[in-house]
Amino acid sequence: MLVGTEVKSIRAGQASITEAYCKMENGEIFIYGMHVAPFEQGNRFNVDPLRPRKLLLRRGEINRISRQLAEKGLTLIPLKVFFSRGYAKMNIGLARGKKLWDKRESITQRDTERERLRQESERY
Repeated sequence: MLVGTEVKSIRAGQASITEAYCKMENGEIFIYGMHVAPFEQGNRFNVDPLRPRKLLLRRGEINRISRQLAEKGLTLIPLKVFFSRGYAKMNIGLARGKKLWDKRESITQRDTERERLRQESERY
């Protein structure tokens, strides 16, 4: 559920979902951490940029998602915000968190790639 100034700001590309996640509360799904910059001409109609926003889903979708969230380690995250027929829409996905050994492996790969790029740049 967005207010008018938020929709205008999203249309202008002033939204960020990098730190956002979704949570189930009282049979409804809310998105937290989504930053929608205040609209420049919005003055007093602007709202808090980080406020929780309710996702408008059908009951069947909510039930299906809640069953999947009951599994251990699954998190609901936003993937993409877009407009379709004038409505702001959001793709959401279920993600499984990394295990500790996965994180170590990713850090090692990132460090080796960084070192390789550093050596390459020193060569020229």
